[in-house]
Amino acid sequence: MESVLNWSVIISIIGVLVVLTNIVVQVLKKVTWDKLPTNALAMIVSLVLTLGAFFAYCSIKGIAVVWYMVFAAVVLAFMVAYAAMFGFDKLKEALGQIHK
Repeated sequence: MESVLNWSVIISIIGVLVVLTNIVVQVLKKVTWDKLPTNALAMIVSLVLTLGAFFAYCSIKGIAVVWYMVFAAVVLAFMVAYAAMFGFDKLKEALGQIHK
């Protein structure tokens, strides 16, 4: 039962990271005046947020950080960036179709 609870928490955290990445990227796009490609900005933001959340979680739980855990967090950051980049575009497209 505890394993199911852990997975549900992890999936929820990933969803929150995707939403936060979308919000931060949209704000930073306005600030940078589109000087930086949006996909690169999303990747940087997702790396910062995901690694920050990972290190905060390890600190709170008292978990010793090992190299492969950091590698897994970086891979997760790529997945968060992918979901943020393409998820937002699909959501915007769907909302545009609803308004028509």
